[in-house]
Amino acid sequence: MDSPVFEEIDPADDCGCPGCAHWRRVLPHSRTGRFPGHPAHRTALVVAAVTSAVIAAPAAPAVAVPQAQQPADPDVPAGDGPATPQGRRAPLHGPGGQAAPPAGPARVPAITRADIVERARNWVTRKVPYDVTSYGADGYRQDCSGYVSMAWRLPGNEWTGSLGNYAERITKDELQPGDILLFHNAADPYGGSHAVLFGGWADTARSRYVAYEQTAPHTLRRTTPYAYWSNSARYVPYRYKGVSDGAAGAGASLPAVRIPFPGAAYFGPGAENEYVAELGRMLVARGAGRFYPAPPGPRWTDADRRATRAFQEAQGWRGAAADGLPGPLTWELLVAGEGRDVQSGDSASGSSASSAPSSHGVPGYPGRASFRPGAVNDHVTRLGRQLVKKGFGRHYTKGPGPRWSEADRRNVEAFQRAQGWRGGAADGLPGPETWRRLFA
Repeated sequence: MDSPVFEEIDPADDCGCPGCAHWRRVLPHSRTGRFPGHPAHRTALVVAAVTSAVIAAPAAPAVAVPQAQQPADPDVPAGDGPATPQGRRAPLHGPGGQAAPPAGPARVPAITRADIVERARNWVTRKVPYDVTSYGADGYRQDCSGYVSMAWRLPGNEWTGSLGNYAERITKDELQPGDILLFHNAADPYGGSHAVLFGGWADTARSRYVAYEQTAPHTLRRTTPYAYWSNSARYVPYRYKGVSDGAAGAGASLPAVRIPFPGAAYFGPGAENEYVAELGRMLVARGAGRFYPAPPGPRWTDADRRATRAFQEAQGWRGAAADGLPGPLTWELLVAGEGRDVQSGDSASGSSASSAPSSHGVPGYPGRASFRPGAVNDHVTRLGRQLVKKGFGRHYTKGPGPRWSEADRRNVEAFQRAQGWRGGAADGLPGPETWRRLFA
């Protein structure tokens, strides 16, 4: 079986829907927050009743009217299913535009996978609004089926009931970027039918993928559970008949993409998410399997810490650099297959990790887990006292004490900014370099 293709994911942090607002507030390693992704902004819409004869006619698209929301599937969070109608098969620019595509065998213009993905990304970048009655400057309808028609560069605007004429059914294992997942609800064509473009697998288990889709409020690229948030069993993989694997017309090719580092908060005591499982699988592949009495899973354990530390020590790192918690460099080496593998003689029992030995007068960095919300330990007290000593304690109204607080975070952030750091480097959470500079 070919190695899966991965797509780097840019979180859609500009969305104001209740789902996105919720996930920005919860801890990333919450039990209910595994791979929060970007939930769709669900709009309860239904198309006015039409007969099958009208569906086949070239009339204007039916008008959507509000309707009470139907009960969601029990295993799907509310708001994660498409509730958008679609237009009928139509020529470019709509009924008043060019002539309708001729009847008979579908014409399938040739296109490369890279071109399909590039065209799909263009709408994501432009945030094209979802609108079943609007057509873009290129003539394609701004709904899900019009979006696929645009990405495939079809001669007209298709709908979920006709996209299959331009494609052939494939299996899940055959999916590649530029293919689609199609659900045509024959019993109610304008109720729940949907099509999304496949952009690549987001994990090695092939349980999640990057979907490019046209949905309310605008075109999105988001991580999606296979096959979709709702009606999952009814989505069918299809491949456009005119696609080729060659280079794009501009000489570009599909980028080699990897699972990006999710952030330190996804690892450590209490964490439970798919990134932990993926870390364990990569560590086992690099020779750290002896630390796992059972296959790696999504719950962070001491086996993950010891295996990570063994890999870090195999790179020649010591002290705070080999604390058993993966940072961006550790993750990058594992994902890229670079660096040195864990050897059978490497020692990573972790017996010295908790003691955090000093080096050149600087106390050993205790690890990120010591500074999580709710943490209570002596390391927090030591950190606070040193911040006060360095002149960065103005946010303390009392203390400092052993319980990690917002005052601690703000004082650390002030210290980090004094180093000239900005953005994610000044997040108020002490890492190894913050610790070293603070105690140096």
